[in-house]
Amino acid sequence: MPTPSEPRPLSPEADMTSMLLRRRTLLGIGLGVLAAPSALSAPTGDQVRFFQIGTGTTGGTYFLIGGLLANAVSNPPGSRPCDRGGACGVPGLIVVAQATSGAVNNIGLMRSRRLESALVQADIAHVALTGGDPFQKTPYPDLRAIANLYTETIHLVTRAGSGIKSPADLKGKRVALGEQGSGTLVTARALLSTYGLSEKTVKPFYLSPAAGGDRLEAGELDAFLIVGGYPLPAVADLARRIPIALVPFDDARATQLMKRLPHFTEARIEAETYDGVPATRSLGVGAMWVVRGDLKPELVHDITAALWNSQTRSMLDNGHPRGRSIQLATALAGLSVPLHPGAERFYRAKGLIKGDPPSKAPATH
Repeated sequence: MPTPSEPRPLSPEADMTSMLLRRRTLLGIGLGVLAAPSALSAPTGDQVRFFQIGTGTTGGTYFLIGGLLANAVSNPPGSRPCDRGGACGVPGLIVVAQATSGAVNNIGLMRSRRLESALVQADIAHVALTGGDPFQKTPYPDLRAIANLYTETIHLVTRAGSGIKSPADLKGKRVALGEQGSGTLVTARALLSTYGLSEKTVKPFYLSPAAGGDRLEAGELDAFLIVGGYPLPAVADLARRIPIALVPFDDARATQLMKRLPHFTEARIEAETYDGVPATRSLGVGAMWVVRGDLKPELVHDITAALWNSQTRSMLDNGHPRGRSIQLATALAGLSVPLHPGAERFYRAKGLIKGDPPSKAPATH
């Protein structure tokens, strides 16, 4: 079982997509944003740099959003100029979206310098910075933010007619709580505790969302939990195969959780987001793009500028429903870790941060 101090190896599908990416790059076909062929510290030439974004499982929103961001920020050598309809990213930078187990795995990979950046839930980023569970009381003070992106929503999925009306009804049930190394698993444990439950009072399974959906369809699970920006591919696919229900988080215990853990907010999954499922009240938590604090401010500044240019706006608006929620106006909302100095310089220039800047932090990579 992987721990934050022993990051999980990159997935088999990531190894395969990494090979494909290298092949596409060498053939000049264009950038296939799927998995990382190389670290930023190992460029293939004077004008080429690689940069990775750790995402999540391929059945979640992180993987899809990460691919959009990677495409937006990339600007491989030989690309047409931005003003001629070409790439508007950072010149010479090839950004790739890496499939992982999720937020906790991403933090471990960043700490061990195997990732430059990642998508991470705000609550997970906060406990990583301070060294809370599940990070074995080992703070990661070098964790920094580029931006808050959008609100992720807790999905507790069951079969329609299962009789599970509240999270408290999970007692004794077979429940997939997320993969080891995922932010979903950490959130699931907090939710169980809020409702007087634990991994000892349910029958826990540690599965990806896609595997959880398959087990639910086969009658081998009663429910599975996933945190992400809707619509989630794994949930949407399952809803097309069998009638499903979403269990609401709309009672006094959910209110207590938001008071105890203020990173969580009220959220709502709109009607017919998934086939046959009515509007459901739930809980939300911010999805952040975070980076290692040792990256050069100039690089992070340029990545932040590329994130908010007009071409990226078009990519986000048309690439995924959550992409439309990624807005400059909310980029600094609910950040649970400090901004990277490079990102902070961009937001100051835009007038989103007032006051004197802090003393310059050294960066060597």
